[in-house]
Amino acid sequence: MRRFVELAGGPGRARIAVVPMASEEAAESGADLVRELDGLGAKAFVFLVDRAQAESAAVARRLDSASGIWFGGGDQARLTAALGGTRSLRTMHERYRAGAVVGGTSAGAAIMSDSMITGNQTPPGDTTGYYGDDYPEIGRHRVEVRPGLGFLPGAIVDQHFLRRERHNRLLSAVLERPRLVGVGIDESTAIEVSPDGRWRVLGESDVLVVDARRSRVTSPDSPELGASDITLHLLPPGSVYDPSKGRATLPPR
Repeated sequence: MRRFVELAGGPGRARIAVVPMASEEAAESGADLVRELDGLGAKAFVFLVDRAQAESAAVARRLDSASGIWFGGGDQARLTAALGGTRSLRTMHERYRAGAVVGGTSAGAAIMSDSMITGNQTPPGDTTGYYGDDYPEIGRHRVEVRPGLGFLPGAIVDQHFLRRERHNRLLSAVLERPRLVGVGIDESTAIEVSPDGRWRVLGESDVLVVDARRSRVTSPDSPELGASDITLHLLPPGSVYDPSKGRATLPPR
């Protein structure tokens, strides 16, 4: 969060829109995030809207002064339902292209990519994923993927990744969409996407990258999901990954 404020202009200058609609208690969650960001020197405000409001030009203009946009946690489907395809989302992309920094945690990380893991699965089950019991197989049509908000093209994001043992979920999603690079971000960990597109790992734990773009994958018509020559990168803090080249640089010893 401290790094986010720095990227948004730094203490005294950063003006951050907090987007809390993923939470069941969006107003309270948004207020908590505003207090946290204000405590780091930012000037934050809550951008809490339903879909009809998100289509309003007057509402979207509230984002014009934002140097940062932060998406809170909860259920990512709530965020995309409220914002997907709306004027407010287009304004967020305009602010991003103009240099505003965009970030989020948990559901707010999942929505960053073009294609988003929703958390729903077949057969239905608990999606916390602890100990791997809820994702016991790698297979077709097990993981629901819907359009995200499109700030991170060419990727698909999973979160709480190592802690909740979500490897099977991300592998299933990526192997059905091998053009997308899977990025599993652990708790208390982040990737910072630089303007040149490279990812830098920040925080306390690791990021797992799954790259199947050059793999041989079983035919989409096959009931079995398999692949060879998948590239995996386990990236500790300080690592850098270049998705355009598929290359990782580990931190110096």
